[in-house]
Amino acid sequence: MKLGEPSPDRNSVAAMSRTAVLSIVVAFAVMAIKYLAYHVTGSVALYSDALESIVNVLTAIAALAAVSISAKPADENHPFGHSKAEYFSAVFEGVLVVVAALLILREAYEAFLAPRAIDHPGLGLAINAVATAINAAWATHLIRRGRDWRSPALVADGWHLATDVFTSVGVIAGLALAAATGYSILDPILAAVVAVNVLWAGYKIMKQSLSGLMDEAVDAEMEARIRAVIRDSGHGALQVHDIRARTAGRMTFIEFHMVVPGAMTVWEAHVICDRVEAALEIALEHTDVSIHLEPEHKAKAEAPVVF
Repeated sequence: MKLGEPSPDRNSVAAMSRTAVLSIVVAFAVMAIKYLAYHVTGSVALYSDALESIVNVLTAIAALAAVSISAKPADENHPFGHSKAEYFSAVFEGVLVVVAALLILREAYEAFLAPRAIDHPGLGLAINAVATAINAAWATHLIRRGRDWRSPALVADGWHLATDVFTSVGVIAGLALAAATGYSILDPILAAVVAVNVLWAGYKIMKQSLSGLMDEAVDAEMEARIRAVIRDSGHGALQVHDIRARTAGRMTFIEFHMVVPGAMTVWEAHVICDRVEAALEIALEHTDVSIHLEPEHKAKAEAPVVF
């Protein structure tokens, strides 16, 4: 990506923005449905489910902001682009999830001290089940499309909704048991279980996002793909060593040293570099490749790619 160039794949960026907007709409709809379920029953477990939906709204808004910022082209102050903005959104989501979990724990504690009967459990659980089905469908869509577009913000939003789905299913099953047995104490216990699960989800979201912010190396599978592409397209060179790669949102940054014969002309070496860069872009998409050319006496013995 060069200064002033538009972000890669404008169609994908536009589609991501539309998806992020739809996430806000879905989050508001699900929040309203879940709050209705809580209003009908007075269940603290359903209240915890509705409270987490407020977080869903905020995180969907944060995801939209992050996608919009990450789509901006590289400039003088951000020569590598703005793709890392999505990691900040994901960290923000994790923080909000933790806050929601603490609020749920407080409500569960108060309900544990003073248990109350659940009103109209059948109707409330049916309403909550509708919201859960909507969340399940949308979470699946977000995760799949977020991975296709390599968007950490959308993937994090999707996994957060998936966690919400799992906890909602547990709440529905537990409240059905509480209604059948008459044990009202199960209601705050379920809320506490939801809170613990939400805390765990928040931890995982933040951990994954912080790895991106800290420029963690790509995984072994991607590194192997990079090496294979270089090996298949770098004929004419002698060796490639010191390969380093990291991801930042949709972008993959790759740099390495390429050893060529000392007698090779600059033009001939440049042709090889262009061929390798093009092959990496086709294989991985949205790559930024930096190649440092070296003469043959700079060859290394430590795990090089040899042609």
